[in-house]
Amino acid sequence: MSNLVAPHGGKGLVCCLLEGAELDAEIKKAAGLKTLDISDRAKGDLIMMGIGGFSPLNGFMKKADWAGVCEKFLMADGTFWPVPITLDTDDEDVKVGDEVALKAKDGTVYATMKVEEKYEMTEADKKWECELVYKGEGEDSADDKFWEVAMEDHPGVQMVMAQGKYNLAGPVKVLSEGDYAKRFPGVYLTPAQIRAEMEKRGWSKVAALQLRNPMHRSHEFLAKIAIEVCDGCVIHSLIGNLKPGDIPGSVRIKCIQTLIDGYFVADNVINAGYPLDMRYAGPREGLLHATFRQNYGINNMLIGRDHAGVGDFYGLFEAQEIFKRIPYVTEACPEPGKALLCQPMNIDWTFYCYKCDGMASMRTCPHTKEDRVILSGTKLRKALSEGAEVPDHFGRDEVLVILRDYYENLTEKVEVKMQKAASGQDMK
Repeated sequence: MSNLVAPHGGKGLVCCLLEGAELDAEIKKAAGLKTLDISDRAKGDLIMMGIGGFSPLNGFMKKADWAGVCEKFLMADGTFWPVPITLDTDDEDVKVGDEVALKAKDGTVYATMKVEEKYEMTEADKKWECELVYKGEGEDSADDKFWEVAMEDHPGVQMVMAQGKYNLAGPVKVLSEGDYAKRFPGVYLTPAQIRAEMEKRGWSKVAALQLRNPMHRSHEFLAKIAIEVCDGCVIHSLIGNLKPGDIPGSVRIKCIQTLIDGYFVADNVINAGYPLDMRYAGPREGLLHATFRQNYGINNMLIGRDHAGVGDFYGLFEAQEIFKRIPYVTEACPEPGKALLCQPMNIDWTFYCYKCDGMASMRTCPHTKEDRVILSGTKLRKALSEGAEVPDHFGRDEVLVILRDYYENLTEKVEVKMQKAASGQDMK
């Protein structure tokens, strides 16, 4: 019997990926179906449904699920879920009852789907979703500013507003995991694979460190805090698509492995990646990170400053605070397994302090911000993209060598905007 936390939803790992003869038959069948083009985001969602990462989901959400998730964090059957998982289209001809093949931009058919519901998404519906899911408590989310700023600076809002006229809902049969296993051998791991590895190591209390940026000293510090109080830490990187200016997964994974090799006890950490695109939904995405980490067997989600944030749309610790007001084991989720079991491991703002002569946080360091090296992925990317000096103690030298080489070989550079959280303006 496993000592790891049970998958979310109370149904075990719900894996929609077909195998063997069943897969071969469905691939042949898909060749004769109407084909729908899907976004990169939907491709990642399908793969997560395929490998069980989105358990208990077995398809894209119906309108009642979409509305319940936006408004109450709950699907229609009472299962906690924080962010809509939907499939959009402009196709007028597809009808309820149709079976369709879902083809991504790379030309691969990733799944077939039985359309059980087709519902219109008006501009007002999309705005409603954005205001509930993507609007936060930062200054860029103020009522008189949100829509003025979001359509230019918030990639998650831009993505939703650019969606098609309809959402399609229904169960899927997943045919492919794409090329992730080939591109990230030993790092792209399914929930079942990570669970097996953690059970082999005898872990039961496990933390996940979410990464979409190169691993700097604050990330290293967070992982080591988790290792001190848990059996181990999964450094879990997003290896799907990011916004322009972010650093690709292959470079970030190389940096992480370099850090593990030089600065960690290897038996206490796992370097892994998962195939989603970032949604940049701030606190809601923090909840999504905890939800699917539970499927990977992880029961603690490290939540630091501005988790999954973008620009100045979110409060510095809004992603920690949101965990206090969602449905846990309450009247909202009375059935076993339907509430979120993965708990937040909240860490205060961390930095290197010259006077402390080491890594510290606002809870441990009595000094002023003039004594501190403010660490953030955005600040690091901005310095490297502009060829500026990176302050001492910002990152390990071995990692900076990898990142400088990446930036020096870029043929097209993207301006990196500095938000208040990354610059340290709000630090006392």
